[in-house]
Amino acid sequence: MTISIPSITLSNIGPLLTLTVAGLLLLLVDALSPKGKKAYFPYLALVGLAIAAAQTWMLWNRSGTDFARMLYVDNFAFFFYFIFILGTSLTILISVKYLEDYNRNVEEYYTLLIFATIGMMLMAAGGHLILIFLGLEILSIAIYILAGLFREDLKSNEAAIKYLILGAFSSAFLLFGMAMLYGVTGSLFLDDLAQAIKAGVGTNPLLLFGMGLLIVGFGFKVSSVPFHMWTPDVYEGAPTSVTAFMSVGTKAAAFAAFVRIFFLVFPEIKMEWNMLMWVFAVATMTLGNVVAIAQTNIKRMLAYSSIAHAGYLLVALVAANQLGAISFLYYLVAYTLMNLGAFAIVILVARKKDNYLNIYDYCGLGFQHPALAAAMSVFMFALAGIPPTAGFVGKFYVFSAAVEAGYIWLAIIGVMNSLISVFYYLRITVLMYMRPAEADLGPITMTPAISSAVLVTAAGVLAVGIFPGPLYHLALNSVKIFVGL
Repeated sequence: MTISIPSITLSNIGPLLTLTVAGLLLLLVDALSPKGKKAYFPYLALVGLAIAAAQTWMLWNRSGTDFARMLYVDNFAFFFYFIFILGTSLTILISVKYLEDYNRNVEEYYTLLIFATIGMMLMAAGGHLILIFLGLEILSIAIYILAGLFREDLKSNEAAIKYLILGAFSSAFLLFGMAMLYGVTGSLFLDDLAQAIKAGVGTNPLLLFGMGLLIVGFGFKVSSVPFHMWTPDVYEGAPTSVTAFMSVGTKAAAFAAFVRIFFLVFPEIKMEWNMLMWVFAVATMTLGNVVAIAQTNIKRMLAYSSIAHAGYLLVALVAANQLGAISFLYYLVAYTLMNLGAFAIVILVARKKDNYLNIYDYCGLGFQHPALAAAMSVFMFALAGIPPTAGFVGKFYVFSAAVEAGYIWLAIIGVMNSLISVFYYLRITVLMYMRPAEADLGPITMTPAISSAVLVTAAGVLAVGIFPGPLYHLALNSVKIFVGL
């Protein structure tokens, strides 16, 4: 038996190799460093991420496949690499103070974040369904552990167990769906699947069943209704910095794989999945926004808000045109900035033991801590879609894509949902500036790391909103691989 070794260009996987080395190095340094002398760990992780970002920049405009077609090397993957690196870097910056407040110098925390990022990158670049699945599992296992980081906290344990059990269910759905597709086409390469469907197997009931199972599996990961049930409890119970990471990282990675699979493999049978996604988009936007109104815990409010934002992203998927694909990428960058910024403020206000997580704890924050309140207002305005923020431009592109594709009612429902969301986002701003303080928050310590995170996210939300051109063109350059959009 002859085993052929595929040709491999190592530079094509430079960012993945760098992060793998960084993760292993962190483990090694952890084992060799004396206890209590590990404060530099987060900065080592940031150096690894910075090198990976530089390598991704150098790879820009390269196209093709590698590892015997297992991995795509294209701008679509690289765009998501940047989102993942940005999200992980900001999470590390907001985590330093959070872990210090809990006296939890858990060095493995940063290693797990790095490995989770590798999993996300594999999902965005995977050209074979099994590689996408492996990326998903690398990401999921890291998140299961991170969600249960505070072992003595019952809510943290509950979050980890719930996410583990429901994550296992979603993985089973995905694997079963992949098996169905293999049964029909005899291949798990995305290119082969697309060609088989073009050749006429698109109406095979087994293939449609497999495609439906993929939608269910990815639906769990992106918190789409009706697969969203785990989201509020897991978001509330997990450590706040982990919740922030999950809200942007997991969602972006799952959507990256979702888009690549459905735009590359299933465009020939778009009608079969498009109406289903239409229904999911409406249900996800509406349930997320309506239930968020009733929340008094700010982490649960942001959890339901996250569900609503998944609905907006589904609108871009339903449009399935060039503007839809561009708006999808644009919105994910905007969402990463505004959501991580909001969670940074939540960490600063809540402090040790998450004492101040009720939204009424924000009463009077504008007088006690004006800078924090101003930053939180920027993030709330952006999440609500108020100009001149990135959130407004993102929603404008998404709804414009729906109109351009002929989904007028979907765009109207999206705008109405956006108006509903204004109520609970602006409620935070009103409480901060128009209500007397109900709790003495005392002095809030701003470390350089978390201050940097707040400044970067606030400036990014405004810069991307006021000058959307560069990001728009970057996104346009990234979606050219999808022929026919």
